[in-house]
Parts: sequence; structure tokens; C-alpha cells
Amino acid sequence: MIEPRWMITAGVILHLLIQILLILQVILRPHRDPASRIAWVVVIVTLPILGIVGYFFLGEINIGRRRIARMEAVVKLLPAVSKIPGVDAKSIQPTHDEAYNGLFRIAQSINGFEPVGGNRGLLLANSNDAIDAMIRDIDVAEHHVHVNFYIWLADNNGTKLAMALERAARRGVACRAMADGLGSRLMIGSPHWTSMRDAGVRTAVALPIGNAPWSPIFTRVDLRNHRKIVVIDNRITYCGSQNCADPEFRIKPRFAPWVDLMVRFEGPIARQKQLLFAADWMAHVDEDLRAIVTEPMHEFPSGFTAIAMGTGPTVRYSAMPDMFESLMYAARKELLITTPYYVPDEAMQAALCASGRRGVETTLIVPAKNDSWIVKAASHSYYQDLLESGVRIFEFEGGLLHSKSLTIDGEVALIGSANLDRRSFELNYENNILFHDTKLTDSIRERQLTYRWQSVEVTIHDVRSWSIQRRLVNNTVAMLGPVL
Repeated sequence: MIEPRWMITAGVILHLLIQILLILQVILRPHRDPASRIAWVVVIVTLPILGIVGYFFLGEINIGRRRIARMEAVVKLLPAVSKIPGVDAKSIQPTHDEAYNGLFRIAQSINGFEPVGGNRGLLLANSNDAIDAMIRDIDVAEHHVHVNFYIWLADNNGTKLAMALERAARRGVACRAMADGLGSRLMIGSPHWTSMRDAGVRTAVALPIGNAPWSPIFTRVDLRNHRKIVVIDNRITYCGSQNCADPEFRIKPRFAPWVDLMVRFEGPIARQKQLLFAADWMAHVDEDLRAIVTEPMHEFPSGFTAIAMGTGPTVRYSAMPDMFESLMYAARKELLITTPYYVPDEAMQAALCASGRRGVETTLIVPAKNDSWIVKAASHSYYQDLLESGVRIFEFEGGLLHSKSLTIDGEVALIGSANLDRRSFELNYENNILFHDTKLTDSIRERQLTYRWQSVEVTIHDVRSWSIQRRLVNNTVAMLGPVL
């Protein structure tokens, strides 16, 4: 049966109206760069059905209005570290070189945290050593243990840490464990999660995935809590790229081992990480943690300056890329970066190229094998401009280099969960620590150099010899970056 002409006409008009409304939404949405606007307009116009469906699923950074309102309300409830009683404020005054004031001001603009002195840090040897160190601290915890992981697997390391939390809870320590609803779904659905609850560990799922088929329309499933936070007794914290899993990472064994970097901190910086954990926890659980956050501060010996930052869709726009770009422009002699995923925006690519052009010894180390072929192809599209600018690129061959680290001039370092890609800049919740300490920075720099020694350098000749087909794929995938 042939449909009446008016029905076909009405369908075409309705489709055009939807396209126009979506294009207006693309143009009017704040904080979207021109490349992203153009990319989405092209997708919506040239792929009439798929473009509309794709925009509903991927076009908006939406975690739900109620969740956003709750997160914003929680942040307003939490106090600044400087308002917490106990230690003499002078004893935690920052002691960094004034030349780096601008960097710490950028970091302070993200969450309102102030740079604090009196911190100590130790770079852990490897992934297993990091988990073992956490367990040792948990086993002697006196008051509370708070953990939040993007990926928590029910493997050797994952179950060891879960059992440590159970032991602590049974002896009366308040233990709270949070894990991302997608990245940790295997642990959340396992008997270990139930066992922790039975032992008295309070558990929560960050950004749970709804069961309703229409859930992805109202909230992006791929928007995740990518943070890795461990806080013990308000004085010890861990920061870096380490998830709660074995380096063999058995859900993706062909890329193993996962090579991570983790630092154990003691000092006032732990209280800032506590604030980030409390914000995540209180946004998902009806429990007020302000009594813990505002406990009197411990006395800390003299130590280096550090500041924590937590970014995400509900934090100010461009927070993390601002931090990375400021560090790139601040380097005067040397800039060393390791990241598993390099898919920058235009400003960050320009900042890294500028570093090489002004004579800074600039090195980018990425994995030779990447668990995402899309990311690998997109990353390769940026190589030629970087190399022509004087940036040296090394591809690590000792596994999947998962370390996220940046050091400048052997003095200042940034470590944490954020990658140098659009997902970390705009979609995921991340946490990092910026610090000024030559000793700890040198330890991280030495670790970065060990990665370089296990890498193969990519030269401009290599890139120019790539086939037209390969370059076409790389550049086409990179074009989709603003859409994805």
C-alpha cells in the first residue's frame, strides 16, 4: 500500500525541523570549539538518520540535571582547606619558587584549593608495589579509609585490596569504597563486592548505568568517573594512573603489562584529595562527610608545595587543558610527557609545538601498542607537525604505557588520572596533583627516562614514508575527534 503523499511530506518536514533544531543546539551550546560545531553540523546534514541518533547519544555532555544539581550543591557545602582547624597555618604555607606562581594559580582556579606546603612524596616502584603499599597503610589505618577507582578488577590485586578493606572494617575503621559503574562493573557484580558490604565496608557506584533502554538519551553512558583516589586517616593519599588491578590486566591481556606510575603522599595535600572524594561520595550517597573533612589537621614536618585538582563536566570548562598548556609554556629547558592517549585539541597541539620551536628539549612518550586503534590512528595524525617543530616522539614497547606524567625543568611535575585527550578534557571526572619538589620530580623524570630507553624513536622520515592510505585513515579518524 502506497502511503499518502501528505504523510511523506509531513515526515520530510518533521525530519528537517529536527535537523534545524539540532543544528541550532550545536551552534548555541556554550564551550564548544568551532571545529566541533562544524563537525557536528556536517554529520547531522550528511547523515540524516545516523547523524540525529548519534547526536542524541554523543552530542551533549549530559549526566542528568538532578545529578549535576546534587554535585554542585555538595561542592558548596565543603570547606576550604585553609578553613580547617588544627595546625598553624604558617606551617603549611607554600614554599615553591615564585617563578611558578602562575602555574599554582591556574590549579587554584579549578576547585578553589590553595597550594599547601608540608608535603612528602614517594614514587612507588611498580603497580604491584603500589597496591602493596596501599594495603600496608590500610592495615594500620586508625580512623577511616576512602578509595575510589575507575577500574577495579576481581583479580589478584583487586581482591587483595578488597580483603584489606574488609579487615579494616571488622576492626572498626570506617571504610568507604566507590567504583565507576562501567569501568568496575565486573567487580561490582562479583561476590567480592557483596563480601565487602557484609564486612561493614560502605560501597557506592559512581555514575551508575541505568537499565532502561532510553537511559543513554538522557545521560551519556561513556561519561565516566576516571579518578583514582585513596585517602587514609586524612594524612596519606595516593595519586597517579594506577587502577585497582594486576599489571597483566587480564581483560585486555594482549596489551599487557599495563605500566603505571603512582606516588604515595603524606601531608596537607591528603585533605584536598579527601575533599574530592567527599564530593564524589556525597553526590551519590546520602551521607554527610563534612565531619571527617573538617577534622583538625595533623602536624606536618616541613615539606614541598602541592595542590590537588579535580576536573569534570560539572567543573569549570577547559580546566585540565588549561593546566597542561600552562605547564608546556612554562618549560624553559626540558619538557617530558608520558601519556597512553594523545588526542589533543588545537590549543594543546600548538602549545606542545611551541615548546619544541623555542628550543625546549621536548619529549613525548606514548605506547607502541594501544588498546584503542582509533586513538592510535588519531595520535599519528599529529606526529608530523610535532616532529617538524622539534618535539621528539618515542613509542614504548614494554607493554601499554599507562603512566600519565609531565615534568618541566626537573623541578615541577603533574601526575594523576588525566590523559592528553578530549575525553579527559571534557567528558571524564579526573584528579591530578601538581607539585614543586626537585627530589620527587627527579624520581619521576628518571622513571620517564626508563620508559624512553624501552622505546623506539619515531623520526620525521618514518612519518613521511607512511602510505597515502595510512595517512588518510589517520587524518579521517582525527577529524572525528570533535564529534567523539
